[in-house]
Amino acid sequence: MIKNTVVSAFLLCTCFLLAGCWESDEVTFHEPGKYFGAPDNLKTDSAALQERFSHQQDR
Repeated sequence: MIKNTVVSAFLLCTCFLLAGCWESDEVTFHEPGKYFGAPDNLKTDSAALQERFSHQQDR
């Protein structure tokens, strides 16, 4: 009875540990210093940028 419990606990822990190691291999490489995302409209509008930061000051 105790042996079955120990084996069951061992298998359960092994499953959890192996599940934590499972990871997708979808990696995207980019050239350093180049940004491929959407353009940032706040870069030129400093009032909108200051308003965004003012809402985040409570964190």
